[in-house]
Amino acid sequence: MTGTDVQKEAEDSGPSGYAAARLRLLTEEARSGPPRRAALAELTDDWLTGLFAAGAEGLRGASLVAVGGYGRGELSPRSDLDLLLLHDGSDPKAVAALADRLWYPVWDLGLALDHSVRTPAEARKTAGEDLKVQLGLLDARHIAGDLGLTAGLRTAVLADWRNQAPKRLPELQELCAERAERQGELQYLLEPDLKEARGGLRDATALRAVAASWLADAPREGLADARRRLLDVRDALHLTTGRATDRLALQEQDQVAAELGLLDADTLLRQVYEAARLVSYASDVTWREVGRVLRSRAVRPRLRAMLGGGGKPTAERSPLAEGVVEQDGEVVLARAARPERDPVLPLRAAAAAAQAGLPLSLHAVRRMAATVRPVPTPWPAEAREQLVTLLGSGRPTIEVWEALEAEGLITRLLPDWERVRCRPQRNAVHLWTVDRHLIETAVQASEFTRRVSRPDLLLVAALLHDIGKGWPGDHSVAGEIIAKDVAARIGFDRHDVTVIATLVRHHLLLVETATRRDLEDPATVRSVAEAVGSEGTLELLHALTEADALATGPAAWSSWRGSLVADLVRRVAAVLAGDAPADPEEAAPTAEQERLAIEAVATGSPVLSLRAQTEPPAGQEPSGDPEPLGVELLIAVPDQPGVLPAVAGVLAMHRLTVRTAELRSLNLPDGVDGSVLLLDWRVAAEYGSLPQAARLRADLVRALDGSLDIAGRLAERDAAYPRRRGVVAPPPRVSVHPAASRLATVIEVRSQDAPGLLFRIGRALEDASVLVRSAHVSTLGANAVDAFYVTDPEGAPLPGDEAESVARKLEETLRG
Repeated sequence: MTGTDVQKEAEDSGPSGYAAARLRLLTEEARSGPPRRAALAELTDDWLTGLFAAGAEGLRGASLVAVGGYGRGELSPRSDLDLLLLHDGSDPKAVAALADRLWYPVWDLGLALDHSVRTPAEARKTAGEDLKVQLGLLDARHIAGDLGLTAGLRTAVLADWRNQAPKRLPELQELCAERAERQGELQYLLEPDLKEARGGLRDATALRAVAASWLADAPREGLADARRRLLDVRDALHLTTGRATDRLALQEQDQVAAELGLLDADTLLRQVYEAARLVSYASDVTWREVGRVLRSRAVRPRLRAMLGGGGKPTAERSPLAEGVVEQDGEVVLARAARPERDPVLPLRAAAAAAQAGLPLSLHAVRRMAATVRPVPTPWPAEAREQLVTLLGSGRPTIEVWEALEAEGLITRLLPDWERVRCRPQRNAVHLWTVDRHLIETAVQASEFTRRVSRPDLLLVAALLHDIGKGWPGDHSVAGEIIAKDVAARIGFDRHDVTVIATLVRHHLLLVETATRRDLEDPATVRSVAEAVGSEGTLELLHALTEADALATGPAAWSSWRGSLVADLVRRVAAVLAGDAPADPEEAAPTAEQERLAIEAVATGSPVLSLRAQTEPPAGQEPSGDPEPLGVELLIAVPDQPGVLPAVAGVLAMHRLTVRTAELRSLNLPDGVDGSVLLLDWRVAAEYGSLPQAARLRADLVRALDGSLDIAGRLAERDAAYPRRRGVVAPPPRVSVHPAASRLATVIEVRSQDAPGLLFRIGRALEDASVLVRSAHVSTLGANAVDAFYVTDPEGAPLPGDEAESVARKLEETLRG
């Protein structure tokens, strides 16, 4: 039967004919989705038009108007009929009689009805008082009666909405936020409300309202398709349950999937999650734009007055990283940025945004997605470091990651991500989809970066630990294989690849063993020690275990579980410890180092050299095309107090980031008197070009003789820039490792990397009257892990109490 035949049957048979035609339409297998919703709306229009004509004979100045979802022509099988009987107020009795002729047939058929009877003035007044009424009227559509009356109301309502947008849009945003708080996020719920949850049909409707205000607009790509998919699922839910429900309950998901011709319930949920994620992202971008526009309107009169009524202010642009700036509360590309020539730019921009606690501009992400070249394989060192920085940025990582994922950049960087994207987890303990759980684990792991010596390996393992859930079989076994491939592709060396793969393979080992095995049984502890292999891996696995549990949900971790895991870790560490490690042998100086040392003694002042440093890509043997890593800075200084803070402070003043650093005393050749400190550091410019070596040397001379106030200069620079909220990093942690060396006391500092950090550490150690025998500094993403071998003035290790006191004072200094 065609649509025309269905409508004719409805017209010929009255209410019973409409009911039969409606039933026939809903059971037609060939018609579903938008065509069926449109046909159902048209069929209902025709039936109501007939009712109106029969009841309005002789009545003028009245019309029947569809509003809300019916006004949009989106009638699902069990949708309410949202109707407004509009009249000019000239004949209230006739209008009341007409309303009875309209509403009762609808109720007699058992259809849900949301109805009202108003004049245009009453409708506008009610809309002004009730935002939900106003939103419904934005979709007003004429069905029958006086077309001019309907058109006049629609025009007036749209004009009111646009005039009142600066006031009503914040109110609408607040309603959306309150609803999200109550209903949760559609893209993660196992039993989601398709309409009310964040990212659902209500939010899609809100985006239409924002667009109608002409104040801002949502990203349109894919939005209509996402809305269609959610409506299709709701249609199938109504048909399979026979109820007007929007909640996709677990027991109904298989039937709904079958109704839609999908493989299974997981496929259904994944489609729902993908649609919800698109709506949620569009909402985030849109509300951010609304806020920007409203702020701009609020300050415009003041700026106009300051500018004397003329001129247009230019938005301030503050540099964040190479090719990346902040503008108007967002991270955008610098004017000189060339995404087509800079494959690391997406990661650099994302890391800068997350560290600053700012959103990535939609335009910037789309430009990079459209033009950027693939990152070379294996990744260059900068790409790997930027990924680690992004993962270690805490809670802001989530919004930035979602922006990259919305435009397909994540799966281009990590193709294996596609298998876990939007993948549901049918486990009541889990709060998130697999992909979001992985990001949540990285966020939790960022809180534990002070507990481990290799935070970069912890963060990457957190990102990959459940990557095997996209494959059949044991996800830990599959994940180990995938993690090896991914870690090698992003540029880790063979040893680090093995550690990451071990962490992924055994990420459940500690918690499962601690809670299911007898820890008093030596075989239990030995088996864990054999699987882990080293104390460093055990340290990482302990942190990953807790981060994974905390990212799963409140039921996955407790103080009891934590104490059991900690007990197991202590026992395994004892098995793995063995003898104390031997002191590292001091390497013989190179010819270049020896030349600089002799010159430093001869001149009595510091000398330095800057040269490009290269090494073969991680995981590969040396070749004819080495990978540039930055600049090697060699400094030789006659032995004297204050060398470490002076050098670190000068580098911070010149905006040089210290990637790695070593400091040691150098034994000079026979016949050369004097003692020299040699500093061998790898540095890189935060952005822009490197300073000249002559300027560095001149400032270092002034820093050592006390004529350069480094602390004051750094404080002035920090004060010149407005503080951003940014990421809240975990506090610094300073610890003593008494067994690490027989010749010195090892003090380890784990902290958020920041300009001037090494200067502050060096100055604090100088103030504590200890000598720095050697320093081993490394920056892993946004984390600094620095080890200092210190002695007393006579060159002996510090007594235990004194060492702990120095460590506590240093920690207090860094936290202050």
